Amino acid sequence: MRILIAEDDLTSRRILETVLKKWGHEVISTSDGEMAWVEIQKADAPSLIILDWMMPGMDGVEICYKIRKADDHKPRYIILLTAKTEKKDIVQGLDAGANDFVSKPFNRDELEARINVGRRVVELEDKLAKKVTELQEALNQVKTLQGIIPICMHCHKIRDDQEAWQKMEEYVEDHSGAEFSHSLCPECLDKYYPADPDDDEKDEDKDQDKKGLAFG
Repeated sequence: MRILIAEDDLTSRRILETVLKKWGHEVISTSDGEMAWVEIQKADAPSLIILDWMMPGMDGVEICYKIRKADDHKPRYIILLTAKTEKKDIVQGLDAGANDFVSKPFNRDELEARINVGRRVVELEDKLAKKVTELQEALNQVKTLQGIIPICMHCHKIRDDQEAWQKMEEYVEDHSGAEFSHSLCPECLDKYYPADPDDDEKDEDKDQDKKGLAFG
């Protein structure tokens, strides 16, 4: 998994980089809040972010505020590294938008467990976001017929929103996923294409001829 870290202390940053890479993660390392914010705004920015709370310039909490304020709908899981242990500090970090905390100096097992939680959350949010996108695209393709439709009582043409009159099949095709294939019902077949009586007589004569041949 790609992970962004922001840690101003060189020794702590190197240790964190080494540990994360050992666990198989791809690490983007920054040394302050400003650099971290630049990376976060990139289109391919990592979804899991580990921020040191206390950094010169822009600290971890401020970055949390900026990420949540951006509201870009990207799945983000933010872990704050901090030596703060007071309840009020934890509340402040959570209110700023952090998802989790890891105390400094960090315990490797605890950090790995919290990163695994973050990975699962990000993967779930990413799947949900893709499903929402797929559903929205499908919804955009769906057309429905609803409300009162003005139709001519004689020719059955329908008046559309531009006050133009369309054939019923054209209107339905434009406003739904339906397609028409023309055919003839039995009543219309008899009405518009009546059987020729002479054809019936010819058929009877043919039948008689066949019988005569059969017994001749």
